[in-house]
Formats: sequence, C-alpha cells, structure tokens
Amino acid sequence: MTEIVGSHDLLLVTLDTLRHDVAQELAAAGRIPNLARHLPGGAWERRHAPGSFTYASHQAMFAGFLPTPAAPGPHPRLFAARFAGSESTAAGTFVYDTPDLVSGLAAVGYRTVCIGGVGFFNKQGPLGSVLPAMFQESYWEPEFGVASPTSFEAQVACAEKVVAGLPENQRLFLFVNVSALHQPNWFHLPGATKEAGDTRESHAAALEYVDRHMGRLLAAASARRPCLAIVCSDHGTAYGEDGYTGHRIGHDVVWTVPYAHFFLDEAR
Repeated sequence: MTEIVGSHDLLLVTLDTLRHDVAQELAAAGRIPNLARHLPGGAWERRHAPGSFTYASHQAMFAGFLPTPAAPGPHPRLFAARFAGSESTAAGTFVYDTPDLVSGLAAVGYRTVCIGGVGFFNKQGPLGSVLPAMFQESYWEPEFGVASPTSFEAQVACAEKVVAGLPENQRLFLFVNVSALHQPNWFHLPGATKEAGDTRESHAAALEYVDRHMGRLLAAASARRPCLAIVCSDHGTAYGEDGYTGHRIGHDVVWTVPYAHFFLDEAR
C-alpha cells in the first residue's frame, strides 16, 4: 500500500449484511459474473467481520481494521494508524498519523467521498451523521436506502457523477455502502411478497441485482487511473439459523463475511 497510495484511486464497497455462504454459492454457480471475474480464483476470501452490525463494523474499518482473514494470525493490514506495538502493521502497510483512514488519505491529497446506503449513513439525525461526516463529501437520499428496489443503480449513478466532476489530477477515495442486501430485500426475488418477508433466497436475489450494476461502478472508479478496489461485507445476517434472525448477534453467519481486493486497470 505504500506504493499504491498516491498512484491509484481507491474504492471501498461494503455489501451491507452480505453472508459469506450466500456470496460463495452464487460465485460458484455463475450467478454474479461481474463480481466473480475479479475475485482471485473466482472465489471470495472467507474473513471475520470487525463488528456484528453496521455502525461498529464501519467504525473499525475506517480505523484500518478491515475484515480479518479467517485463519490464525497476525495478518498484515493494508492500512493502519500509527500505533505503538501494533502487530499487524507491516513494511507495506500505509500508515497515517490521523485517527482514521479517511482523514489519513485526505492528508495525502485524496478527495474522500461517501455514498451512503443504510440508515447509519442517512444524515437524518446525529447518529446517522457520524460516519458520513468523516468524508469531505457525502451523499444520501431515500432512493439509496434499504426500502428502495433500485437503490444500487441510484448509488452507481451518483458515483458516476462524482467521478465525472473531479479534476483529472485529483486522487479519489470513494466509499459506497450498498444497502440492497439489507432487510427488506424480498422485492428482489421474483414472486416474493411483503407478507412472506425476507429469506435467504431473497438475500441471494439482492446480490444478483447488485451484480447486474457492479460493472458500471467499477468502470467509474477506474475511469481516470488504475484503482485498487476492496469489496467486502461489514457483517452477515441470520435467516432463522438456530432460531436467530438479523444481526448484532454472535452467530457464525453474522461474523463470517466475504472479502476481495483487486486492481482495476484504467478504463481508457
């Protein structure tokens, strides 16, 4: 990262609530081709989330604690605040002297932009303003939120507009919190009804919906120069496993998340 920061644009996409098992199944079955073509070996890496719900997980990720590889460590991190005694800061780690990665990247010349999704990014109250306020620019509108069947394509359109408005020499750190996987997601599954509610199958259908528009986002992120993309979940969610529903709980389907990072060549 010491060589990449400054030379590449950076994209961080959190697929909010996406389960590792569902993500892996769809990749193996060829149901998410736009994402799978970028996954090393065509498969997601299995990692452990830094938190069990959106707010906690993003606070950790913005501090440099991305999901941790699901194997004994320590594992070198891509980004880290300067911190005495850190066992996961390595020679190639981008180390910053600010409290968080967002301001650390701003300090070395990046324009930091947040395109929010779930309620913790909606700026409609003090709590929903904490995470967006870390960025120099932040965007949210109801069409980006969990209740919108067209949320991701609206977010992608916003990203395209942001990129188009930047000076050519301006480095960009673009963060997108994708809300489509989060409950309610029943409307992404053909034939499903609101009364029947969300299911593991509608969760999978929501990921297929996201994949249909992912190519546009990746193209926008790499439109001006090469880009490092990090695509992961912030936490999973339960659909009745062991009697649990939702997240902010200590179940394996919540703590186990898909992760990938990969390079995107300049699109022109």
